[in-house]
Amino acid sequence: MGDFEVLTIYLTRHGETEWNVENRIQGSKDSELTTNGIRDAKLLSKKLSDINFRKIYTSSSKRAVTTANILKNNSFIPIIEEDALKEINFGDWEGKTKIEINERFENEFESLWTSPHLYDHIPHRAESLNDLRERVGHVIQNIVSSNQEGNILIVTHAVVLATIIADLNQSPIEKLWDIPYVHGTSLTIIHFDDNKNLEFKILCDTSHLD
Repeated sequence: MGDFEVLTIYLTRHGETEWNVENRIQGSKDSELTTNGIRDAKLLSKKLSDINFRKIYTSSSKRAVTTANILKNNSFIPIIEEDALKEINFGDWEGKTKIEINERFENEFESLWTSPHLYDHIPHRAESLNDLRERVGHVIQNIVSSNQEGNILIVTHAVVLATIIADLNQSPIEKLWDIPYVHGTSLTIIHFDDNKNLEFKILCDTSHLD
């Protein structure tokens, strides 16, 4: 990271999608935002309306890009699409319901959410959590090092957000889910001071949806 004065990163998850409602795993695949997802993104946009963002970084998945454009709210903030911010690739699980996945991969599916350090990605040809952490770690480091100060907004996905938080906290993978639920359009704010120390100001906050 280069020297900077004060940098604040705002992180959010995309709004609710059709596959979220259908309990389908998305990963690298995509589905449209629902009416509720669009509404929630607009509510977050209103909450952030007084923040002067220098840039918006977003996953290149359509659901995240759509959310980013709602948050941009017709401003001139540049939106930068990053493939490295895409959700973990769930392989053969993608597009299937959680019930369908449990019928064939009960142990793997349960371990992902309850014992992530034991999660086996190989049977369903998916991305590993270690590979995801490396991918996400690189892109966050690049974002921080290329922005010396100001406010940056990142729009991404649930497992990616949990991974970013764990990585910045230097937490092991088994602690991946030791955070509040990553709700669609929830807001996490991380403050970096001039000595490159970081502080989580809020974590997975949904007060704008109340």
